Amino acid sequence: MEKVIAGINHWIQVLPKEFTSMAVTEVSYRHAPNKWSKKEILGHLCDSAINNLGRFIKVQYEEQPFVVQPYNQVQWVILQNYQERPLQDIITLFQTLNKQIVNVLQNIPPEKLTYLCDIGNNEKKTLEWLIQDYLEHMEHHIYNQILVK
Repeated sequence: MEKVIAGINHWIQVLPKEFTSMAVTEVSYRHAPNKWSKKEILGHLCDSAINNLGRFIKVQYEEQPFVVQPYNQVQWVILQNYQERPLQDIITLFQTLNKQIVNVLQNIPPEKLTYLCDIGNNEKKTLEWLIQDYLEHMEHHIYNQILVK
């Protein structure tokens, strides 16, 4: 869990600096009409944080296996209008949500990390796996879409 917490803390510090070093046109540019801009990808990471924060909390007290409810990622990005929001607002949201996730993760009793989650398709994973997957998902978008020039 320490590696995941360290990873999230790293991006809380580093990602805002990366974004502020980019030109406004680079942050808002969509490579295709159905593709997200870097700003929208950051918004998507905020949506992921919102949804996973609730999961990380609920898994600890709801009946097992906890059923992970999917969400419509495209609609979340569209309806939250990240493309038109000030970049600094999205950065602040990213930092605040992830600081809260770190707070929750630091307070999960070790025995609860083995609690089961039904992630769909008859697949069950542990809470620990769900948490690790959260950071992997974040880093996938950061390395493959945001930091790419």
